[in-house]
Amino acid sequence: MSVLGRRAAVWVFLPFAAAYFLAALLRAVTATLAPTLAEAFTLGAADLGLLSGGYFLGFAFTQLPLGRWLDRYGPRQVLLAFLGVAVLGCGVFALATGFSSLLVGRMLFGAGVSACLMAPLTGYRRWYSPAAQLRANAWMLMTGSLGMVASTLPVQWLLPVLGWRALFWGIAALVLLSGAWIALAVPSWNRPRQEATVLLEANDTAGYSVVWRHPYFRRLAPLGFFTYGGMVAMQTLWAGPWMQRVAHYSELEAATGLFWINVSMLCTFWAWGLLGPWMARHAIDVNRVIARGLPFSLCVMLGLLLLGPQAGSAVWALYCVSCTVMALSLPAVAAAFDANAAGRALSAYNLVVFGGVFVLQWGIGLAVDGFIAAGLDVLGAFRAALGMYLACNLLAWLWFLRKPARP
Repeated sequence: MSVLGRRAAVWVFLPFAAAYFLAALLRAVTATLAPTLAEAFTLGAADLGLLSGGYFLGFAFTQLPLGRWLDRYGPRQVLLAFLGVAVLGCGVFALATGFSSLLVGRMLFGAGVSACLMAPLTGYRRWYSPAAQLRANAWMLMTGSLGMVASTLPVQWLLPVLGWRALFWGIAALVLLSGAWIALAVPSWNRPRQEATVLLEANDTAGYSVVWRHPYFRRLAPLGFFTYGGMVAMQTLWAGPWMQRVAHYSELEAATGLFWINVSMLCTFWAWGLLGPWMARHAIDVNRVIARGLPFSLCVMLGLLLLGPQAGSAVWALYCVSCTVMALSLPAVAAAFDANAAGRALSAYNLVVFGGVFVLQWGIGLAVDGFIAAGLDVLGAFRAALGMYLACNLLAWLWFLRKPARP
């Protein structure tokens, strides 16, 4: 398929961005709703971690078939089917009467929006030039940050007016509208005949062996799990409880802090979008940028642990921003594979990332509860849990450094 012109590329980008905005809103809204849901359903830290991680569990379950379907059927058809599941999940969540139904609803809409980034990135691999891919990838993530911004103060303002149940019915309606826009704007997946044999292999799980065995994928996977996944886990859940329970923010102050964290992420991804084409023109190795940029995030997390109650939203914003260098890993993964395998490569990497989000969100909740049960105070429990997380990030970075840069 030929590279799209500028106007056509923008027309394709916008509906994809609208769907990803809603996906990010659904991903992050638990951090804002955590106090409301904890009070309504008597949830502890581990329950909140599991509930928030349920989104990523549903997300992870779909990634392997999603990659095969994207390579075979294309972004438009696959994403439209998945968005129907997201609407169902929003309905189940809105009607929930207990923790189990909340979890099922969150898993369903997590699965339903799991194609909202991988589908466009698969399409961009064919429809956009390499420089445009870097920009589109960064600006998709910027749109996601905008969705996370919307999940903070705007949601906090709407809660007394609408209630959280009506909020989810509204999101379901918006998901339906974004699907209609995608159906109108996104081109079909017309494949040349010579691709048929390759794509038939993608119907079998063995079609992923080319991904799992790839040296670059293995080099990047631990960073994807702990650092990229950890950034999302902190941004969408644990930054909020830290601000409330450790830094003693009120609910509104915590929502305001999350708002500014997500605004800072939005601005950073916008900047990466501007920088991406320049990096492509000057043949700058993104692996070197990742390797040199990540130590700063390790230092910020260490500083956060040392500051304790003095570490508020500004420190969390600095940590999340320092991790955004990992956004470069998505186009790098796509570029490391043939265009016919891009859907599988991206989905496999996404499985690693969001598997990390689920494990870290739930695992940190379990660790905090466990350390409190062992006799530590709240500050000590959070420090111990996040200290373990920091150690895992350090080991993943060292693994990335010791592996060869290219296959």
